[in-house]
Amino acid sequence: MKKTNLILILALVFTMIASASFAGSYRSVTISTPEDGATVTSPVKVCMKPWGVEFEPAKKGVNDGKGHNHILVDVNIPSDLSQPIAKDANHIHMGDGSSCKTIKLSSGKHTIRTLFGQGNHIPYNPPLTDSIVINVK
Repeated sequence: MKKTNLILILALVFTMIASASFAGSYRSVTISTPEDGATVTSPVKVCMKPWGVEFEPAKKGVNDGKGHNHILVDVNIPSDLSQPIAKDANHIHMGDGSSCKTIKLSSGKHTIRTLFGQGNHIPYNPPLTDSIVINVK
């Protein structure tokens, strides 16, 4: 009976350690609002949710697992992830570390992407990104 209990306890401990290791290594940023395929009006509130990373202002510098969001409107993820993310009408920086941003969009179909970057605006590699397609009335 004691040997069986010991085996069960060891199996439980191993499972907990394996789960914690996986959870600690899983990183992503998802778009939580609006939903993919939604029809919305402008301005549009876009919100992101972190998994295994932390949002912080860019002025805090480069810290592993931390950074800030960039919203990419109707453009692809940059091909060179070693360079800072552009800053223009299609590349919106959220350097204040916030999780939501209200943006003005013209009527029509738009692809919204998030790209999580370090304090120096260089994205993580592999990129932490998500995308949705919305229709603006």
